[in-house]
Amino acid sequence: MRLDKYLKVSRIIKRRTVANEACDASRVSVNGKPAKASYEVKTGDIIEIGFGSKALKVRVIDIKETVGKAGATELYEVLP
Repeated sequence: MRLDKYLKVSRIIKRRTVANEACDASRVSVNGKPAKASYEVKTGDIIEIGFGSKALKVRVIDIKETVGKAGATELYEVLP
């Protein structure tokens, strides 16, 4: 699954276009390297997203095409 779509499905970022723009602005990195929106996400990848002065770091646990609001948090694990 593409990185921008994963960020939207997991509800880390609300809209795919916003996720795409964040990737283009180099605010998203996967496994320590800046990633494009077209990056293929795999289980075990560590995604780091910069939101202004804050940063969110998550590990990909599962990849699903569609998921309900309640199940969205089961797709990733927040890292300290």
